[in-house]
Amino acid sequence: MTIIEHLFATPIYRAELAGDGGPSALVAELDAACRSVAVDDEAGQRWCARNGYPGYTSYASLDDLPWRLPVFGRLVKQIDRHVAAFTKALEFDLSGGKLVCDSLWINVLPPGGVHTSHIHPHAVVSGTFYVAIPPGASALKFEDPRLGFMMAAPPRKRKAAQQNRQFVSIAPAPGTLLLWESWLRHEVPLNEADEERISVSFNYAWKDGGERRRGKGA
Repeated sequence: MTIIEHLFATPIYRAELAGDGGPSALVAELDAACRSVAVDDEAGQRWCARNGYPGYTSYASLDDLPWRLPVFGRLVKQIDRHVAAFTKALEFDLSGGKLVCDSLWINVLPPGGVHTSHIHPHAVVSGTFYVAIPPGASALKFEDPRLGFMMAAPPRKRKAAQQNRQFVSIAPAPGTLLLWESWLRHEVPLNEADEERISVSFNYAWKDGGERRRGKGA
């Protein structure tokens, strides 16, 4: 008897979030909030200009969005529930600690903009909530974490099954929530839409019991 087992899975969690008035109400309120912050945040605009960041991000300038605008606080409460479900599926032993949202930021990617391949260090679970995804907007592209070790392996067939591909793209819609483990490398390819692609990204870190186990405060 021959058996092929699939080991070391790389899960991606997807959900469609709804506000009190349904998905469109939540998305519409966040859309207005993101655009307003992008216009008013002069420090963020300067950081983007200095660092060659296309469009706008609040990553380096604002760390209190849930306090500034209640809609972000409501979003975090919804994300908390999904992160808890994802954590359960991943079978993490948090040993008295918990995963807490410790950073949340806005991304406004203009036509022609890209966000190159990266990971999210010092976090456990990362994710993005999608606010504006016009026709032609980029999907989120994930890279097989084993890619650098494949050396002499031949390329995969063009129509290979998803679990055998070296890159997988997931196309979101407004209201889509995606979660993944923070070590997973990902990128946003060229935005081929005629309008801005807007999203809210975040990191969840291991706090309390988890901090002690990582040696913080020793």
